[in-house]
Amino acid sequence: MASVALNNIRKSFGRVEVIHGVSVSISDGEFVVLVGPSGCGKSTLLRMIAGLEEISSGEIRIGDRIVNQIPPKARDIAMVFQNYALYPHMTVFDNMAFSMKLAGRSKEEMRQRVDVAAKILGLTEYLERYPRQLSGGQRQRVAMGRAIVRNPQVFLFDEPLSNLDAKLRVQMRTEIKELHLRLKTTSVYVTHDQIEAMTMADKIVVMNGGDVEQIGTPLDLYDEPANLFVAGFIGSPAMNFLSGQLSNGNGVGVKLRKGSRIPAPTSGEADGREVTLGVRPEHLVISATGVPAEVVVVEPTGMDTQVYCRLDDTEITVISRERHTFKPGDTIRLEPLPGKTYLFDPASGKRLA
Repeated sequence: MASVALNNIRKSFGRVEVIHGVSVSISDGEFVVLVGPSGCGKSTLLRMIAGLEEISSGEIRIGDRIVNQIPPKARDIAMVFQNYALYPHMTVFDNMAFSMKLAGRSKEEMRQRVDVAAKILGLTEYLERYPRQLSGGQRQRVAMGRAIVRNPQVFLFDEPLSNLDAKLRVQMRTEIKELHLRLKTTSVYVTHDQIEAMTMADKIVVMNGGDVEQIGTPLDLYDEPANLFVAGFIGSPAMNFLSGQLSNGNGVGVKLRKGSRIPAPTSGEADGREVTLGVRPEHLVISATGVPAEVVVVEPTGMDTQVYCRLDDTEITVISRERHTFKPGDTIRLEPLPGKTYLFDPASGKRLA
C-alpha cells in the first residue's frame, strides 16, 4: 500500500487546458472518490495517475516515488475499467492470472493467488468459464480479481459500475466497499454518480470544469457545502435554490421576489443584499404557518412522498415521510427546519458564512 499525492497537476490538449492545477493528497489505505459531471476531468486525472495519460505540468507521487516519467507497468497500480476489458478467448482463471504469467510467475504462485482472489469474490466455481458465460456483475468481479492478484500499492477504478443495472450497482457498491475494508489497499474511484460517492468514500473530491470545488468526507460535503455547485451536486434530490434579498429585521430571513419570507442563517451581510437561499428537500416541512407553494406533481415512493411544488415561480422539491393526498394545483405551506438553510453569493456561488 502507498499514499498518492497530486501536486498542481495540469493537463492540456493542444491549447485547451482541461485540468487546472489540481492538488489532492490521498493517505495510505484511504478510499477516495473523484466525482463530478461528465467532462469535468475526473477520468483524465485517474488516467494520469495510472500513467495512461501524460501530465502537462505538476507532480504525481505514489509512495515515495515521483512517477511522472515512470511507465504504467512500473507504477505498481492496478486499474479496473468500465468495460471490464476481459479477454473473451480466455477462461476466468487465465484472465485473472494473465499479468502474473507475463511477469514470469510460477504456476503454483498463480494458482495460489487466483484461488485466494476467487474465494474473496465468490468466483471459485466460475474459474473454468469464459466471459461470455458470465453475468455483468460476475465479469466485473473477474476484472477486480485480476487487479487483486497483482497485489498493487494502489487500486484505480474508472466508473466500474456504470454498465450494470440499478439493483446490481447497489450490490456491487457494497462488495467493493467490503473488499476495500478487507484489503485496505489505497483506492481511487471515479464516478459521476454522487450516491456512489456518498456511500463508498472515506473522502470525496468534487470536480467541475477541470477544477476541484471541494474536498471532504461525505457528510462534510453534505452538511457544509462550500459553494452552489457542491450544494447542488451532493444530495439526491438536489438542494432547492431560491433567489431573494436579505432581510435582517425581526430575525434574519430572505425576502423572495413575490414577498414571501423564509428564515435564514446569520451571515453578517448587509440588509437588502441579493442572495441565493439553499434548503434541502428533506429539510422542508409542511406546516400551517409556512410560505405558500403550489403543488405540481406528487410522487409516492412507499417509504416517503416527493412533492414537486412551485414557490415564488421557482420549482422546488419537498420530501415528506408522511403520506399525503395532495393534488396538482393544491396550495400547501412550507417552512425549513431551524438551522437547515444556507446562503450563497449569486455572483460567485460561494457560501456566505
